[in-house]
Amino acid sequence: MRDPAYAAFSALDPFFDIVMRGLAGLVDGDHYFDTIADNAVFEFRYRFPGYPTKVVGREALMELYSGYGNGMRLHGAGALVVNLSQTAGVVTLEYEVQGAAVRTGKPYENRFVSVVTIEDRKIVGWRDYMDSLAAMDALT
Repeated sequence: MRDPAYAAFSALDPFFDIVMRGLAGLVDGDHYFDTIADNAVFEFRYRFPGYPTKVVGREALMELYSGYGNGMRLHGAGALVVNLSQTAGVVTLEYEVQGAAVRTGKPYENRFVSVVTIEDRKIVGWRDYMDSLAAMDALT
């Protein structure tokens, strides 16, 4: 059963699930947001009008993701590859998500590479790379 505290973020459940699978045994927390340190830094290495390239803090990330379901709904995720770095506490996740854009109804399929830094079993850093064109195609 899903934690009702995170029900507003259900459009992202496939993303949360694939990340939690990739970080299993490396972080503490039952939900993606529980694994994030209060002062974590998230960098988004893609550009969309009105979307930040950097967010600092768990609460700020939750605020950013709070409206995700208004624009996009995910229905699946897969193709997970987990690479443990030679640098202690660094993990690279490769994965795909599938869904649909709410406004256009167009299918959405995207590939991601997320470089995750973990300290004391919490995520303290996240650098995200994706196919920006796939997102723009679905949204326009």
